[in-house]
Amino acid sequence: LAARLDEVSLAAHSIAVNVVSTTFMVPLGISSAAAVRVGQAVGRQDPHGTAASGWTALGLSTLFMGSAGLALALAPHTIVHVFSGDRAVVAQGSVLLQIAALFQLFDGFQIVTTGALRGLGDTQTPMLAHLAGYWAIGLPISYALCFHYRWGAPGIWAGLCTALIAIGASLVLLWRHRVRRLPATLGVR
Repeated sequence: LAARLDEVSLAAHSIAVNVVSTTFMVPLGISSAAAVRVGQAVGRQDPHGTAASGWTALGLSTLFMGSAGLALALAPHTIVHVFSGDRAVVAQGSVLLQIAALFQLFDGFQIVTTGALRGLGDTQTPMLAHLAGYWAIGLPISYALCFHYRWGAPGIWAGLCTALIAIGASLVLLWRHRVRRLPATLGVR
């Protein structure tokens, strides 16, 4: 979608993608650790260890992504200016980073719970949540806001933000539900 926008919007979009891709790396690593720790606890038939591993991973992700979101919200101009000195790019990139600040927590939630659920042996449900979130929610909203309502790049990012909030919230709720059922699922009394 962004490729159809003007040069300034495309530059701002590229900078914002680089920044959020960097912040995403930390919860991605935490997600991998969560998958391993949850899987090991499931193998030991340890419901407490399973839950603790997943919730600890979510807590770590929340701390990091909350801090990242705060940095994006408080210093977007400074961050974008590291990449470009063009005033128009800095102005638009700052708007995109402020939108990104809104979804940082949920981006962490979605990737970490995907890892924790993978540790439980569930890869299908997160895949379906991501398909529904991005294709049924994010893409239509992004397209409508960007082109129909003429928001441009901020419209694309608002759609992405909406999708990430929906995916992150739904997967955390799913994790909570699965954790409550763990003793019965693992056959522990």
